[in-house]
Amino acid sequence: MTPKTDHFFRQRRPETPVLVVDLDIVADSYRTLRRVLPQIEVFYAVKANPAPAILRVLADLGSSFDAASVGEIDACLTAGAGPERISYGICSKKQRDIAYAYGKGVRLFAFDSEAELDKLAEAAPGANVYCRILTPNGGADWPLSRKFGCELDMAADLMIRARELGLVPYGISFHVGSQQTRATQWAVAIDRVGEVFVRLAKAGITPQMVNIGGGFPITYREPVPGIEVFAEQIEGAVARNFGRKRPRMLMEPGRYMVGAAGTLYSEVVLVSRKSYAEELRWVYLDIGKFGGLAETMDECIKYAIRTPHDGGETGPVTIAGPTCDGADILYEKCAYQLPKGLRSGDIVMLDATGAYTTTYSAVNFNGFLPLRDVYI
Repeated sequence: MTPKTDHFFRQRRPETPVLVVDLDIVADSYRTLRRVLPQIEVFYAVKANPAPAILRVLADLGSSFDAASVGEIDACLTAGAGPERISYGICSKKQRDIAYAYGKGVRLFAFDSEAELDKLAEAAPGANVYCRILTPNGGADWPLSRKFGCELDMAADLMIRARELGLVPYGISFHVGSQQTRATQWAVAIDRVGEVFVRLAKAGITPQMVNIGGGFPITYREPVPGIEVFAEQIEGAVARNFGRKRPRMLMEPGRYMVGAAGTLYSEVVLVSRKSYAEELRWVYLDIGKFGGLAETMDECIKYAIRTPHDGGETGPVTIAGPTCDGADILYEKCAYQLPKGLRSGDIVMLDATGAYTTTYSAVNFNGFLPLRDVYI
C-alpha cells in the first residue's frame, strides 16, 4: 500500500470490497523494465488488468500491448495504441476474430498448431506470425506449462508451413510461468529458442523476433529476487544464442506491471471457531475466490494481509470468502497467523492485488456484485 492509496481510502471510505490502484506505481514499473531491459520492447499483458486508466497510462508512456481477445484489442485501440503496437497473443482464436483484428490493422499473431496457421492464412494473409514453444515452468507459483505451446521439432515444422501458406514466419515465443521466481528459467527457454533458430536456418528461414513472455515476480508474503537478476539471465542467454545477430526482442509483463500498484480493502464478516477445544479461528472476508481472489486456488498466490491490530498477539487462522460454496476457502494449509484481536467489521488490506483480481471477479455469484475498482 502506498501513502497515496492509504490517503484515498481514509478520505473516501468506499464500500468494501474495493481495489484501489496507484497509477504512479504502474508507470514506475514500466520505467523500471525499460531501464533494466532497454533492448526489449514492452507488450503489456492486458489480461492482468484491462482497466482503461491503466491502458491509457501505458499507451502514453509508449508501451505496446499483448491482447487475448477482440475486446482487449478494442480497449487498447481506444486507449490510444495503434494496431502496430498490438500483438494478438493467444494461440486459439476464432477465425472471425482473427479477421476482425486484421481488419483493425493488427499484423502480429501467435500460433502453436497447424490448424491455427490455416485460420491465420485465410483471415490474415501475409501477417507476421510467431510460434509458441513449450518450456519448463518449475519455480512458477502459477504455472502455464501445457495449455499453449508445442515441442521444438513441431515449432520448426510449423514455421516452415507458415512460409508455405504465405504468412511471415516472424518469431518464436515462450512463457516460463506466472510469478516465476527462478531467473534461470528464462535462460533455459532462450536456449530452446536458439535450437529452433538453428533448425530453421537449415530451411532458409531467419526469424526476426523472440518474445520472452511475462512471468516476472512481485513480492507477496515472501521476498523475490530483484528484476536485475532476471535481466542478467535474459541478456546473458540472448548474447550466448544470438551474438551480434540479435533479433527483435519482446516481453509481455502483466503481474509485474500492475500487481504492486493495487491494495484490496475488505471487511471481516465473521471470526469464529468450530469447537470449544480448537485454537484455530475461521476468518470470513467479504471477498473470496469468486469475488476476484481466484489465484488463491490451491493456495498458489499468497497475499500479504494487514489488519488494524497488527503488532498484537496472533494465532492460526483459516481464511474464507463470503459465499456459500465450500470451495470458497482462500488459505487453510499455508499457516496464516492473524491478530487475536480481529473482529467482525474490521477492515483488512490485501497487498499487491492489482493483477488478476478484477478480471477474475464473478458477475453475480450468490448475488455479490463484481469487485469494485478505483484508479488514482
